[in-house]
Amino acid sequence: MKKTISLLSSHDRCEILQILSECFPNPKSELVFNNPYELLCAVILSAQATDESVNRVTPLLFEKAPTPEKMILLGEDGIALIVRTIGLWRAKSHNIYEMSKILVEKFESTVPCTYEELISLPGVGSKTAKVVMNVAFGLPTVAVDTHIFRVCNRTGFCPGKNAKEVEDKIVPLIDDKYLVKSHHLLLLHGRYVCKARNPMCEECRIKDLCIKRM
Repeated sequence: MKKTISLLSSHDRCEILQILSECFPNPKSELVFNNPYELLCAVILSAQATDESVNRVTPLLFEKAPTPEKMILLGEDGIALIVRTIGLWRAKSHNIYEMSKILVEKFESTVPCTYEELISLPGVGSKTAKVVMNVAFGLPTVAVDTHIFRVCNRTGFCPGKNAKEVEDKIVPLIDDKYLVKSHHLLLLHGRYVCKARNPMCEECRIKDLCIKRM
């Protein structure tokens, strides 16, 4: 069992999430999708890419292949032709094709909702699995991307040497009432306020609770 460490008190962590809930009253993924399968494909494509770049290619991809069966018919080359403007497009095209085959063969064309089943799919690591669990199925998980990793370290909410370390420690540090939406609260704050370059500290609503500002 990994030791859970925060540089903030439980009260301060709750206050941070309450303030962020006011800043982002409807926190949700900025990826465009219609169902768990489309979300899974979009999250696979989003690795080391922006949501905007993914959203530019997925409308055509999902128009041609809205189901695993149709994605298989489109083929790896057909997928690649559509998503080639995205980084790592060859590997991602292969993974989406192979993932779709496994969904048809083993899961009756349905995206599974458990962590173990999701990470068994090609192209699906811990972060992708937890995004799908949280966004598609409303499960209380936190997938830690670069934005959340940055916010957790800068504020002292959940320091860690890497994203996986933060991901492994963060859930017990979050009050139950914020757990389902905490992924997007922290992500959106990191994306729009606590940015990697030129963080907007003076405008930040949680600056008085941030250890970097103390």
